[in-house]
This record gives sequence, C-alpha cells and structure tokens, in this order.
Amino acid sequence: MKPAVSVITLGTTDLARSRRFYSEGFRWTPVYESDVIVFYQLNGMVLGTFLTAELEADMNRTGLRTPGAFALAHNVATAGEVAPLIAQLAAAGGRVIRPADVPPHGGLRGYVTDPDDHAWEVAWNPGFSMDDAGNVTFGL
Repeated sequence: MKPAVSVITLGTTDLARSRRFYSEGFRWTPVYESDVIVFYQLNGMVLGTFLTAELEADMNRTGLRTPGAFALAHNVATAGEVAPLIAQLAAAGGRVIRPADVPPHGGLRGYVTDPDDHAWEVAWNPGFSMDDAGNVTFGL
C-alpha cells in the first residue's frame, strides 16, 4: 500500500467563517460547497471543512471536542513568505499563537489557528525541497 493521506476533514461550527479563513487567508478556492461542507483541492489531497454536527452524524460519533495535540503544516518556498502569510491568515479570521521565529533545527516557522482552533504551522524548512506545485519532500 502506498503511504498517502487523501482527505483531511476538519469540523467547524460556522462554515462561512471557516470558508473566509481558507479562501481569503490561504487563498484556496473551494472545488465543492454545500450547506454543510466545503472541499478545497490541494496538491495531491483534499481538505474538507464540515459542520461539526454533520461530521458527528457522518461518523456516527458524538461529542467531538476542540482540536488537541496536532498541527497541520503549510510549507512555503522562502523564509520571506512565512510572516506575511501568518498576517494574512490572521486578517482572515485566524489567531496567531506563535509569531514567526527560528526553531532549534533551523528554518522559520509560526503558528496560527483557524476560527475553530485548528492549529496550522506556516513554515520554511531549508531541509525540505519543494517543487513548483508546492509538493514537499523530506530531505535532511
């Protein structure tokens, strides 16, 4: 089996607020929208934002909680892109939880949450290569 993640679905309490964050912050265009879910085509995978009550029904699971110990990451091609993207995400409804700074392993990173408190790392890592489509390859 090939290692892959095809779709990541995040619960949201307000689909319009979430759409603003992803459409205006990351500048991602929805490829599908309904009253309960929005899908964004990313390079090689899909991100969905789904009303939490509908996600619970779809999963046959109740009591989904606020996000916990995980972060999604959006890597950029240069260090100079990190801080402006963090500012753009904050302007689109996100909350900066760590301004851009240098981690112990080098590079540059910062963290922003979306309106539903899902954490996103915005990072430039000199040990990763990135192709023109934005695909990242680990290469330390």
